[in-house]
Amino acid sequence: SPVGRGPEVPFRSEAYRISAVARGKELRLTLSALDPAAATPPQDIVFRFGMSGSFRLCPAAELPRHAHLRFLTRESPPRALCFVDPRRFGSWRLGDAWQPERGPCVVSEYQAFRGNVLENLDDRAFDKPICEVLLNQKYFNGIGNYLRAEILYRLKIPPFEKARTVLEAVKDQEQERRKKDPSLTLSKKVKLRQENPDLLELCHTVPMEVIMAEKQLFDPEHSDNYAAFKNWLQCYLVPGMSSLRDRSGRTIWFQGEPGPMAPKGQRPRKTPRKKSPQPKADPEAPTPKVTPRALKQQRRAAAKPPKSEEEEEEKEEEADRPGKGRARRRRKATAAPALPEPEVPLSVRRSRRISARRGRGAAPAV
Repeated sequence: SPVGRGPEVPFRSEAYRISAVARGKELRLTLSALDPAAATPPQDIVFRFGMSGSFRLCPAAELPRHAHLRFLTRESPPRALCFVDPRRFGSWRLGDAWQPERGPCVVSEYQAFRGNVLENLDDRAFDKPICEVLLNQKYFNGIGNYLRAEILYRLKIPPFEKARTVLEAVKDQEQERRKKDPSLTLSKKVKLRQENPDLLELCHTVPMEVIMAEKQLFDPEHSDNYAAFKNWLQCYLVPGMSSLRDRSGRTIWFQGEPGPMAPKGQRPRKTPRKKSPQPKADPEAPTPKVTPRALKQQRRAAAKPPKSEEEEEEKEEEADRPGKGRARRRRKATAAPALPEPEVPLSVRRSRRISARRGRGAAPAV
């Protein structure tokens, strides 16, 4: 796309295959020519999706808006496989390398992911609240904002409990399991974990629930499917749940107490429950008069519609970036000190008091 921010892809071939491998929040595409005699070498592209990135297959004559990268077919009429990203938080880069700071994937590399967390609990990263550590892609590659809320909610873990405290309990529980019966078969171990999963197991199984149901849950073209995804959610954006901003500016939804490391100066906000339907107006009731002031308020409300959930999430994503404007916002928020009032001379104050007394009495004779 002329407005795409990603690098130009140098691969050119009359007939080629696209294969894909996912790891955490990244996806690697490999373009390889079908003709073995072709001199075109394979090309790898690694994608990050941000909040709104996705792939869509559509007629080439009807490209969706924000289709920043297109792979065209040779059929008639041709179609295009498009990387669509309305908010442009996503990106792609050339080459096959995953981001080096990302740990093992919670879905495809579960055992390595589990070991990476439990073997590094002395890292200072685990001094933070568990809700913030779950977004650390060095240890929880693939966990995002809605997944952390769902995982903590299912285990009834306060989001602002210290991460090391939570994960050391997981480590102790694992050691106890091994001591009790080291001869347990793999199937029995799996059954026990399904009946009583720990935090790291839910970091694997909860994303798997979404992946298994993605065809029904994540088709933005069909609102019914998005409604199915909202029904799947138990905590995130659910009416009646509480929310707080963490130190990265992201909102965490939870139920109950926030935990001992909750940010000071904030009070949990309750997600409003759905309002009951309003009773129908009586057709014989007199129509209330609308004052000019009420009309002005209605116009202002129409000009400023309420912010959608997506806009709130966009704010959170911006807050998660390294912000240039944070210091600027702090400067704006710091009010200028009030200037001291000039001191009035004693003689002026006396004359003012005398004038005030005379003003309360009768007017002087002329």
